[in-house]
Amino acid sequence: MKWQGVNIEEKLNKNKVVFPKELLLKQLDDIWEKEHQREVTLLKRLKQKPSNNYPNNHFKSELINANAIYHINDIKKICIDYRLRFLSTHYFKGDIPWEAISKIKDLEKKHESAFYNFKIIAPSKLFRLKNFDDPLLFIPIGNGYYHFVHKWGKDLHPLRKTWAWFFKSLENLVILCLLVSMLFTAIIPQGLFTNKPLTITIYFFEYLFMFKSVIAVVLFYGFSKGKNFNTEIWNSEYLN
Repeated sequence: MKWQGVNIEEKLNKNKVVFPKELLLKQLDDIWEKEHQREVTLLKRLKQKPSNNYPNNHFKSELINANAIYHINDIKKICIDYRLRFLSTHYFKGDIPWEAISKIKDLEKKHESAFYNFKIIAPSKLFRLKNFDDPLLFIPIGNGYYHFVHKWGKDLHPLRKTWAWFFKSLENLVILCLLVSMLFTAIIPQGLFTNKPLTITIYFFEYLFMFKSVIAVVLFYGFSKGKNFNTEIWNSEYLN
């Protein structure tokens, strides 16, 4: 005897409660409209200027994922090490991906609260910065703590931390100038400045000349572009 299989789709259709088409479409439209309005409202909050007038972000402590919580000191160190900015999403000029929006909506539904004053970690070029004349999204919790939401875009170059180290302080910048001067001195054609054989004294004066030249270029570029050190710009809203 051969048993006949059960067609679940047929069983489902047989037990289905049939709604009038107009009523069903209206219910679907209402659901989609509410969801759309939630997204529009959330996008507005992401683009709002930071303000103390907004309600404090409320999280249900029993539902918080401890691995997603970061202190401002941890964020500051990463920003300084990699020459990044930690600023309000109001200044962010890139597009915030759907995955991030979806995660915020899930968090708001889970914690039954609307969130404000979002902040983001990204390189300076991704922000609309004020003139003095890539990214991790956070929600502030309070007392210097932030809830991580979403990361997108490409990873940072593996050598970015090394590059950024030279711009952490004046001392580090001087070390960079010394190394660059050493490189330039090594590739100077012999006899460019003197016909005498290369000696330690001649090499020292050539190195000193190159060092002064490199320092002059760095100072000129730094002042003309209004550049500053990592420790000063990591949370600055200004371009310079």
